[in-house]
Amino acid sequence: MPTRRPYVGGNWKMNTDRTSGSRLARAVIDALARESAADVAIFPPFPYLITVGSILRDRPSAIRLGAQDCWTKPDGAFTGEVSAAMLRDCEVKVVLAGHSERRHVIGEPDELVGQKAQAILDGGLECILCIGETLKEREAGRTDEVNRRQLRAGLADVSREHLHRLTIAYEPVWAIGTGKTATPGDAQDAQAKVRGELAALYDSEAAESIRIMYGGSVKASNAAELFAQPDIDGGLIGGASLQADDFVAIVRAAASTPRR
Repeated sequence: MPTRRPYVGGNWKMNTDRTSGSRLARAVIDALARESAADVAIFPPFPYLITVGSILRDRPSAIRLGAQDCWTKPDGAFTGEVSAAMLRDCEVKVVLAGHSERRHVIGEPDELVGQKAQAILDGGLECILCIGETLKEREAGRTDEVNRRQLRAGLADVSREHLHRLTIAYEPVWAIGTGKTATPGDAQDAQAKVRGELAALYDSEAAESIRIMYGGSVKASNAAELFAQPDIDGGLIGGASLQADDFVAIVRAAASTPRR
């Protein structure tokens, strides 16, 4: 069984300004400068990518610069959209596709999420494909069905050659920004089934190599228990990523927690 390196992403969403974002980036970089047991990415809002990228470039750091979204085409008449090539030009390394807020607030359908994931990978970037059920779907016993559908649509055109740049993030929508968190057992159960679906789509070797993050009100206080589960390979962090001390504590939990 391959050893999957822990991965933690800080999704700032539509928060910070140039000053506070710069301060946050510097604090995270300085705290993690000598630590290398986990992969880390931060996802500022689009207007601050170049500013944060310059901070990452000027200070010794292995932290990846991430973007929160990407359009499906390389160029053209798509007002307000941003291409993979533009993101790469800003030194972005990794991009989210299908975050729950893009699906359930903006209204992106599964097919569009899949097209975005493919564009990100075709553009030479890493992709974190986000999947997860709403509270209504969970209460109806449809968690596994929803995850399977979103995963299959998201990876419909993704070939095996791109899998080394793919990460999955399981985000139960009812736990994002609510303070509610799936129990470690519930999160593990959902993510083990996602890994099983990856094996069905590709093969067991590929499934074992792909990292699956958990996202949903991860905090410093619950991170170690979540990350100890065998199919939870880190976290996609929202609110807690806006406080450097909290985010750093979560990264350190991912790096130091023994896996079962």
